[in-house]
Amino acid sequence: MTETRLSFKEMCAKFDVTPRTLRYYEYIELLAPEKEGRARFYGPREVARMKLILRGRRFGFSLEEIRQWLLIYGKKGERPQLQAWLDLADRQLGELDKQRAELDTTIADLRALRETAVEELNRLPDP
Repeated sequence: MTETRLSFKEMCAKFDVTPRTLRYYEYIELLAPEKEGRARFYGPREVARMKLILRGRRFGFSLEEIRQWLLIYGKKGERPQLQAWLDLADRQLGELDKQRAELDTTIADLRALRETAVEELNRLPDP
């Protein structure tokens, strides 16, 4: 691996993504590697963008949301990009809080049902 540029294969290995995923991110214009013939090389900008893409996916953002957010920087600058990020983050935090509450309810229901089953099992005569 070189310090300044990663090959296609190195990029896949560094971020543990499939070649198909990396090609798709290029196709939807999330990444724009340098091309030399058929070879692709990823510089520091593309590596940083890939980190943001994967982090955004982990947080539950759609690829289109991530793409639009990345476009803001080039068109409008850092301040609008940060404001857009805050808006996305606030919306996603609300969604994640809602999902956590639903999950907490589901876990509580399952625990209660399990306890009921244990009580029923203890009431039954031994075989």
